[in-house]
Amino acid sequence: MDTTYAVLSERIEKRFGDIHALRGLDLAVPRGTVCGVLGPNGAGKTTAVRVLTTLLEPDAGHARVAGRDVVREAAEVRRVIGVTGQRTSLDEDLSGRENLRLFAALRRLRGGAGRARADEALGEFGLEDAADRPVRTYSGGMRRRLDLAACLLARPEVLFLDEPSTGLDPAARGRVWETIRKAAAEGTTVLLTTQYLEEADQLADDIVLIDHGRAAHTGTPAELKARIGSYAEVVVADRAALAGAAVVLGPLTGAEPVLDESRLAVGAVAADPALTLPRIVRELDAAGVPVVDAALRPPTLDEVFLALTDREPAV
Repeated sequence: MDTTYAVLSERIEKRFGDIHALRGLDLAVPRGTVCGVLGPNGAGKTTAVRVLTTLLEPDAGHARVAGRDVVREAAEVRRVIGVTGQRTSLDEDLSGRENLRLFAALRRLRGGAGRARADEALGEFGLEDAADRPVRTYSGGMRRRLDLAACLLARPEVLFLDEPSTGLDPAARGRVWETIRKAAAEGTTVLLTTQYLEEADQLADDIVLIDHGRAAHTGTPAELKARIGSYAEVVVADRAALAGAAVVLGPLTGAEPVLDESRLAVGAVAADPALTLPRIVRELDAAGVPVVDAALRPPTLDEVFLALTDREPAV
């Protein structure tokens, strides 16, 4: 049994009629790490997760999760993973405690052991005060935490999270992030798909950017940012100056500028490491562009995503 990678796929193929969803997908996720899986709509992320969680069989290639083959040992895989999607799988009429005890029984944690683990999880996730209330009275953040608690009851070897903080306010999102960090610190491998690129930046040890059914780019967040160079951004005084700033910034950076009219900002990836902020400011001044602010900084993961795929992230 492989002890290095918790998730390992090689040349996975999957078709749905004329749609070639996966075109030789390779993944290698080390044990005890958080892997962020990103990609535009239709890139193959959901299909990949469904294959890895045994919900779909690949047409070609093979994959192992926690050392088990996802086709030949599907039942074994299901026993050692946790899966949570965008919608929770909770019973609205049961209390939080009753939900967790039910999930404990389904995970073969019966009797006193199951009740003790459910009560322990309520404390770990800060849900003691609401433990005996019906889940229908819970806020979105509380439901998400309860759903994660249910997934982590049996301490799965691999946890698949699909958009774990969608729709949550910043405070609730922060609590979910802490839960994910804690699970990884305790040895659970996490494979995270998310539309919030900041979330991947905060949580992921490594990122896999899937595009057209393949792993198009892989690396740590810092490595992916370094791959595209710096990001030049200019904030101008008025809307009329946006076009002028773009005319200046394009040749300087060698990239197509992106206009953000709401912020009166123009930005572009600057691949040339010799480009300096004083030069940008001088060129804008020479062109008569009224500048409020200018910066040459490391790119955000959103900017990396757009530069590497030329498409918006999935939402």
